[in-house]
Amino acid sequence: MTGTGRIHIYYGDGKGKTTAAVGLAVRAAGSGLKVLFFQFLKDNSSNERKILETLPGVTCLPGREPVKFVSKMNGDERIEFRHYNNKALDEIIKFCGPFDMLVLDEALCALNLEVLSEEKLISFIQHKPRGLEIVMTGPRLPDNLLEMADYVTEVRKVKHQFDLGRSARKGIEF
Repeated sequence: MTGTGRIHIYYGDGKGKTTAAVGLAVRAAGSGLKVLFFQFLKDNSSNERKILETLPGVTCLPGREPVKFVSKMNGDERIEFRHYNNKALDEIIKFCGPFDMLVLDEALCALNLEVLSEEKLISFIQHKPRGLEIVMTGPRLPDNLLEMADYVTEVRKVKHQFDLGRSARKGIEF
C-alpha cells in the first residue's frame, strides 16, 4: 500500500463496532493487504477471531487468557491488566511495520476503563508508519482521538434485544 494511512474509529453504544472493523479487515485482506488484528479486553476465543485466523493476509496477535471483566477486578488486578495492555501495545508498535492495516478492537473501551495508556496510544498514532491504516473500536471517543481520526462512525443503539432481557446469541452478538 502506498500513501498515508488513515485513522478509522467505530464507536458508540450500538451493536456492530467490531463487526464493522472485522468487515474492513476482510475487505483489506481480500484486496491483498496485510492486516494485523488485536483485541483488547477479549480472550482468544471470539468467533470473529476464529475465522480471521484462517484468512490469508490476516495475522491475529494472541490476547490474554483468560480475560476477567474489569469491573470484577480488584486494584492490583487492574494495575496488572493495564501493564499487560500497555506491554501488548509496545509489542504491536514493534511488530506492525510490514502491515497495511492494524485493527485495535476495544482499544477505546480499554482507554475508558483506564487499562490502557491514552498517552501511549496517542503517541503511537502520531508516529505510526506512514502507510498504516489504524482501525479502533469502543464505546466512547476521547476528543483528542476525534481530532486525529480521518473516519469516525458513531454506532448508536436505537433498539436492542438486551433491552427485552434476551440473552446474547452465538454468531450474532458474539
